[in-house]
Amino acid sequence: MGVTKSEVNPETAITLEDKYTATEGKVFMNGTQALVRLPMVQMRRDQAAGLNTGTFISGYRGSPVGGFDFALHQARKHLDAHDIVFQPGVNEDLAATAVWGSQQISQSPGVTKDGVLGIWYGKGPGVDRCGDVFKHANSFGTSPNGGVLAIAGDDHLAKSSTVAHQSDHAFMAAIIPLLFPSSVQEFTEMGLLGVAMSRYSGLWVGYKVIADTIETTGVVDLAGEKRQFVIPEDFEMPEGGLNIRWPDDRFAQDERLQEYKGYAAIAFARANGVDQLVIDSQKPRFGIISSGKAYENVREALRHLGIDGKTADEIGLRLYKVRMPWPLEPEGVRHFSEGLEEVLVIEERREVIEHQIKQQLFNWRSNVRPRIVGKFDHQDRHILSLHEEVTAGVATRAIATRLLAFDLPEGLRDSIREKLEYYQERHAKKLAHKAPVNRVAHFCAGCPHNTSTKVPDGSRAFAGIGCHFMALWMDRNTETYTHMGGEGITWVGTAPFTKEKHVFVNLGDGTYFHSGIMAIRQAVASGANITYKLLYNDAVAMTGGQKLDGSLTVPELAEQLKAEGVKEIWLVTDEPQRYENIPLPQGIQLRHRDELDAVQKHLRDVSGCTAIIYDQTCATEKRRRRKRGQMPDPDKRVIINPLVCEGCGDCSVQSNCIAVEPLETEFGRKRQINQSSCNK
Repeated sequence: MGVTKSEVNPETAITLEDKYTATEGKVFMNGTQALVRLPMVQMRRDQAAGLNTGTFISGYRGSPVGGFDFALHQARKHLDAHDIVFQPGVNEDLAATAVWGSQQISQSPGVTKDGVLGIWYGKGPGVDRCGDVFKHANSFGTSPNGGVLAIAGDDHLAKSSTVAHQSDHAFMAAIIPLLFPSSVQEFTEMGLLGVAMSRYSGLWVGYKVIADTIETTGVVDLAGEKRQFVIPEDFEMPEGGLNIRWPDDRFAQDERLQEYKGYAAIAFARANGVDQLVIDSQKPRFGIISSGKAYENVREALRHLGIDGKTADEIGLRLYKVRMPWPLEPEGVRHFSEGLEEVLVIEERREVIEHQIKQQLFNWRSNVRPRIVGKFDHQDRHILSLHEEVTAGVATRAIATRLLAFDLPEGLRDSIREKLEYYQERHAKKLAHKAPVNRVAHFCAGCPHNTSTKVPDGSRAFAGIGCHFMALWMDRNTETYTHMGGEGITWVGTAPFTKEKHVFVNLGDGTYFHSGIMAIRQAVASGANITYKLLYNDAVAMTGGQKLDGSLTVPELAEQLKAEGVKEIWLVTDEPQRYENIPLPQGIQLRHRDELDAVQKHLRDVSGCTAIIYDQTCATEKRRRRKRGQMPDPDKRVIINPLVCEGCGDCSVQSNCIAVEPLETEFGRKRQINQSSCNK
């Protein structure tokens, strides 16, 4: 039986907007949406406290925070209702500088707010890029009614990065406390705690997310958002406080930063119970400390081993959840360690908690302090990887191995041994398994890179950040790569010492706008013989098809390159007729993309820095726009007649298109076009 619209109570009806509008009960959301919700909740809390505040958000996209800017754009009406301003950064450090400015509003004579919450976001390489800004801004301090959260998206296994990332140590170097929520449930709650900590201590506060947390979805209980934070009673605030002030010389800033701010954050964390004793026992002897996703895997490992509250009490097991890995709050750790024979630290990648707990327990009751086991055991044997993922299976094997060294009840010992043997056997099978086919990422069907990354025989190309990176594992004579914004500059250091005369460099328009223009400036200054192939695909394709965070047309790009001193600039496109009424800078040569090889052969003989602008819209972005009615959908499709096809496979080689697939027939293997994946 259906329900009519008139019968629905608008006060109890569930809508997709609840994730942003609901103030109590439970809502369904993912980690990205929880981060979008966070400033709205903080603004509502501030309003209830009688404060007139706003929020300023800036950063730069990249997995696993690649969808954050998209979600913010979608929630624009909710942001506007809460005085939340979202201004994406051209790159990460400029975004961080803008967020730094949000804490300086008291210096403006026309200020309209009591304070502004600043939120920065970026993936691991962006954290590295922002080291200078972070240190400057953190020394200056935060506004007492503002505060700053720096959301770092870490890619521990380099699934979408050129190097694996762990941002903990970069934050530590800047003396920025680091929070690490373990689930979607904690996202908003921990963010609110971070804001309160930042306002109290005058510090920026780091907030670490990974794909396993931000990309998960769940039902979130909103009760935790109403929690009120308390001011520490065991920290003596220095005269004048710890927040931003002006005038303020760098020596006074450094004194507050080094002598007070970090300790204020520790005191705030202690007063508000940031770290949690999750499992305790009457006669504790074995403790486990974990944080973030690794903590959730530890809980799963305990379930694998059949260890519930009753069994933990028989063993003498304690479990401690660290939600602020740095700086580690010492009193909670010491209380947790009291009476234990051994502490097992399970954390991702390089040691952060392990080193701190050793330091904090070294002079504490030295005659009874427990053994600390983590990446290595007490006999210096390697037991937990520094680079591999800490899965539930890894945690299960580590915990079971350590437990079997203790005197356990016979039945329990046998049970844990059997389960350890089972998981060791499964691990051995996993290591021995070889996939029959090694599938790697590939350009989408119709991708401009299928053509743009080709180089003439006898030439080499360098890769950089972007979809074109995948040319490295294709037959494209593309070798080595750099970080974002350094594309091609390795050649500046190679060229003086080789007889090789010239190289090509692939560079996307998004990377060019982000920082690549500086690489070209360096290449021009060096006088090296190098040709940049700038793919202008009209979208930041790798992170979801977002627009560039600014305006950059092909004529503007060509004008910039010309002004930078690039010797020759050629424009290559699949639709040269589009430029019949678009004026190009004087001297720019226009050609159809079919002539790319000839253009490249010409430029490799030109001395100095040259450029090819390859103009063709991202194929996947074309598909998106056609579905949205923003681009005409051609009524033409490509097909292969299997009766005519000779099965040579040359169409796959020449097109490099993943939509061209094998077709097994009674006459042998032919080719066909997968019409579902074809982008026309």
